[in-house]
Amino acid sequence: MTTTSAPARRERPRIGSHAFLMLLLAAFLAPVAWALLSAFKPANDIIRSPLTFDPTTFNLDNYTAMLQDVPIGQGFLNTAVVLLLKGAVTMFFAPLAAFAFAKYRFRGQNLAFGAVLITLMLPTIVLIIPLLLEMKTLGWVNTYQALVLPGAVDAFAIFWMRQVISAVPDELLDAARVDGCGEFGIFWRVVVPVIRPGLAGLAVLTIMNIYNDFVWPVVAASSERMATLQVVLSTLAQNITGNRIGADYATVTGELLAASSVALIPLLVLFILLQRHFINGILAGSVKG
Repeated sequence: MTTTSAPARRERPRIGSHAFLMLLLAAFLAPVAWALLSAFKPANDIIRSPLTFDPTTFNLDNYTAMLQDVPIGQGFLNTAVVLLLKGAVTMFFAPLAAFAFAKYRFRGQNLAFGAVLITLMLPTIVLIIPLLLEMKTLGWVNTYQALVLPGAVDAFAIFWMRQVISAVPDELLDAARVDGCGEFGIFWRVVVPVIRPGLAGLAVLTIMNIYNDFVWPVVAASSERMATLQVVLSTLAQNITGNRIGADYATVTGELLAASSVALIPLLVLFILLQRHFINGILAGSVKG
């Protein structure tokens, strides 16, 4: 009588789980691959035969026409400025606030941190009108200040970094104080090097959130001069039909796929390059404080 070995029994579930994950990967990537490939097809072929791909017919007509009809370059520029400024504010002040919540004891600490957590429960739509009225009072509508400052110090970023910083041993901080290091020096020279994986994960999430943000930019920066990339994409069909007389549905679809592909590439490259840091950051943020 023969029995199945333990390694063989463990191998079967592993193969099954790998196959299931590959199916999920194919399901998620299929629409992305279709959009990227279809952007190179003639516009009429996208409508006539959407699921067929003939490499001999591939061309850059959709991209060329899109660059002429859509101010996507201005959208990229505005998004880059907002990403640089807002990302810098988030990456500096959110860990600093989290450090205070994680390593200091002061009156009203729990109340203040609870107030920060409550803001996570508020839908974005609830905050739009008060924020817009505030921007109007300050004269910041259609300016970079309106795109950068509201929501720059994100409550989720503070909460997540607090969890990461809570895992830093207090003995390291006490040793730095004994050596004469100031409180900000402790944060900058001791805490920041230890929490780099968490900071890397936060950086990736921050970039993705700012890059994909649509609701607030479309309200706070309605002019074409200040429109971010997502706002430009949302008005893409209108821009195409307005700039080209007689533009049909196939033309709009082809240029829309071309613009979406151009907007998708930076995030794909970012995630591929930083996926290890992102995963390590997620694990660091899961530490219980």
